[in-house]
Amino acid sequence: MQRTLEYTLVFLLGATAYIGLEILFRGFTHWTMFFAGGLSFAVLYRIFTGNRSLPLWKSCLIGALVITGIEFLFGCIFNLALGWNVWDYSHYPFHLMGQVCLFYTLLWFVLSAPILWLSRGLKRRLHRRYL
Repeated sequence: MQRTLEYTLVFLLGATAYIGLEILFRGFTHWTMFFAGGLSFAVLYRIFTGNRSLPLWKSCLIGALVITGIEFLFGCIFNLALGWNVWDYSHYPFHLMGQVCLFYTLLWFVLSAPILWLSRGLKRRLHRRYL
């Protein structure tokens, strides 16, 4: 039960932060990004709080690859398979099927450092107070 509560809170925090960032950056979002953000943060929370020995650059690389992978999966499902056209990065250089691109992967690399620190701080705080 405690782990369920922990990961529910982590998912909701990641989902809310992701759509908030997207609204700030793009001016709009789509409901599917709520789930992409929650899943991304939950996966990274698990990785970042479970392995403290990785250098920062490796953690950031893992973060960028995890988020980009989840975005690619969601893009293939919602944009390509279902035809919802939530986003299209085909006008960016170094894109993959228009679903992900190098620019956003590099942005996620940079943002993975605060995600790492937030994950570890949240883990300490949750376990000290509630779990």
